[in-house]
Order: sequence, then structure tokens, then C-alpha cells
Amino acid sequence: MGKLQGKVAVITGGTTGIGLATAKLFVREGAYVFITGRRQKELDESVKEIGRNVSGIQGDVAELADLDRLYETVRAKGPFDILFANAGLGEFASLEDVTEEHFDKIFDINVKGALFTVQKALPLLNDGASIILTGSVASVKGTPAFSVYGASKAAIRNFVRGWTVELKDRRIRSNVLSPGPIETPLVATQPQDAIAKIASTIPMGRMGEPDEVAKAALFLASDDSSFVTGIELFVDGGRAQI
Repeated sequence: MGKLQGKVAVITGGTTGIGLATAKLFVREGAYVFITGRRQKELDESVKEIGRNVSGIQGDVAELADLDRLYETVRAKGPFDILFANAGLGEFASLEDVTEEHFDKIFDINVKGALFTVQKALPLLNDGASIILTGSVASVKGTPAFSVYGASKAAIRNFVRGWTVELKDRRIRSNVLSPGPIETPLVATQPQDAIAKIASTIPMGRMGEPDEVAKAALFLASDDSSFVTGIELFVDGGRAQI
């Protein structure tokens, strides 16, 4: 029997990279999974790739009406057990080049989107549920031209600190999962010398794989982490640790 047998999970940003790898693993472990994505074509392809026990709902987490539509669809399945608020966006801009548009774009998706993804899920979450937010090593490591993104992920960390206390009476656990550099399709489009430079900053000497992050998400989603709440779990090859 899988570790998530009979559970229902919602994964935002589930069409590629870490989100897709996690959706596949959750299904293999017995869960029924709802995934979201902004582009219908990619969403349909991901649902087909996962193959079973999955529904795809198109939407943007920064649009509250889209979140309402997501949870109306989920409601038909009944209360759910796992929320992985994974949707996020990262773009580079030096301090001199940061614009209001850049700031709003990053914070609307990474901070506002995460907040209301969780808030609107609360009436449907079972007591004892698991909430997982995707953070980043960028929240604790200085990276040139990445300060707005890093600040957005630092906000994510603080959300979880507050929610751990607020939701304790319902036994809902909230944790942050913070990857280091991961070999996602987006990263694969970067020049090889840039990828090599990133890898050189990681004590383990390589980039991580989406499946490695998915396994950590499974730990936080399952009863294996029944006494774990309020933490930030780094899956980073040591990048943020030294």
C-alpha cells in the first residue's frame, strides 16, 4: 500500500519540473491529484503523462477567480488532505533595473498566489492535512539580480511560521520545501557554461533532479512527517548550508 493511499492532493504549478514530478510520485503512492497550470496545452499534456487518478484545472494562482474555480472543481471530489502550493515565478533584475511591474509580477504569483491558494483551501482541507509551500535557497542566500525573488520566498517562510500556530487546533501541518538549483526544463535552456557555474556552488557538485525534491514533498505530505511542522526543509545539495 502506498504512503498516500486514499488521499486527495492539490498541486499548483503541476505541469512541469518539480510539480509534475511530485504529481507522478503522489499518484504512484496512491493519491488522487488535482494539478493546475496556466497554459491549457501543457496542462493537457501533463495529465496525459501522469495517466491516471489526476485532473487538470487551468488557472493562474494570482487570479482569485481562478482559485475559486479550482476549489469548486475539487469540492466535487470532497475534502482533501494535501495542498502543495508550488506555483511560482523567478526572474532576474538588478537593483537598478527593478521596476514596479517586475516586483508586482513576482509578488503576485509567489506571495499573493500562495497566500490565497492556502486561504481558499481551508474550508475543504481535512483536519490533520498537510500544507507544503515551495520556497527556495534564494531566501537565505544572496544572489545578484535575484533579490526580489529571494524576498518573495522569505515571505513564504514567514507565512508557514504563522500558520503553524494558527492551524494547530485543526492539526494541519504547514512546512516549506526549499530546493536548490534543480534541473528543470527551464534551467535546461540556459547555456552549459552557466549551468556549470551554478553547479560549482553546490557542495555535492551537481544540480538536483525534480524527483529528488518530489521525494521530500512525499515525506512532508505523508504520515512519515506526522510530528514535523513549521520547518523549512532544504533539498539543495548543501547549497544553503555552508
